[in-house]
Formats: sequence, C-alpha cells, structure tokens
Amino acid sequence: MNPLNALTGLFGQYLTPDTAHEADAPDHFDQMAQHAPTGTLAEGIAAALQSKDTPPFAEMAAQLFSNGDAGQKASMLNALLPSLAPSVLEKLGLGSGSVTADQAAAAHAESSDPSILGRMSSIYAEHPTLVKTLGATAMIIAMRKIAERYPST
Repeated sequence: MNPLNALTGLFGQYLTPDTAHEADAPDHFDQMAQHAPTGTLAEGIAAALQSKDTPPFAEMAAQLFSNGDAGQKASMLNALLPSLAPSVLEKLGLGSGSVTADQAAAAHAESSDPSILGRMSSIYAEHPTLVKTLGATAMIIAMRKIAERYPST
C-alpha cells in the first residue's frame, strides 16, 4: 500500500487554499514530511522559499541557519560554497572549499547562484523540523506544492 494514501484528505485541504488552517500546519507538515519522497518535499520547500507570500530567500535562509545545529549549518554552508568566488573563500579561511561543523558556527556566505535554491531546499528537506521554524505560511505553501504532485492519491 502506498504510504501517501493516508494523506489523501490532507492533500485535498492544501489543493484548495481556503481550506488550509494555520493552526494545523505544523502537524500536517510533519505527516507529509514523513511520507512524501525527499525530492517532492524539497520541491515544496523550494516553492515556499521563492513565494511572494513569504520573506525573501536570504531572510529565510538566515533564519534556518540560525535555528540549525552545527551539522545543519555546515551542510547549508557547504551548499553555498560552490557559488562563491575563490577570493571570497580565501577571505573566509576556507581555501579547501569545505566547512566543518565548528567553522559553520562562525562563518557566513552569500550567493547569487540561482541553483542555490534547489540545493538548499534539498538540505532543508532532510531536516523538516527545521523548516517548521519558518512558520505556517511557508509550511502551507510547501504542502500545497506537495499536494499538487498527488492530486488523485
């Protein structure tokens, strides 16, 4: 049996915008995160990160970074590093092109690489509890995108 079948009712709520309830979003997001494939979850998170109804990506990424543990911070920064110029890496003392968990607590990076959204969304999909710190609107947008993938489930 497909584990997503258990979510049929939830998908229906998020396909129709006015039926989604902010108070239920954290529990519903947990349920979807447990059953949806990681790639699908990443697509939902990407939709939330680029939505006009949520803060700018840089602001949300900073919030996720500040709420992450050292390992999560290292993963986020390692995803950003390929977008940085070698001179920036040297200034950060990261000539090797990677960040340890200890360095992640103190380092920061900026990126103008459009593909960073996908890379960061994949990381966040592996840590759905962290995504919940973005609030109900972001979770609802992510779940709406996930529900679009399973309209007949």
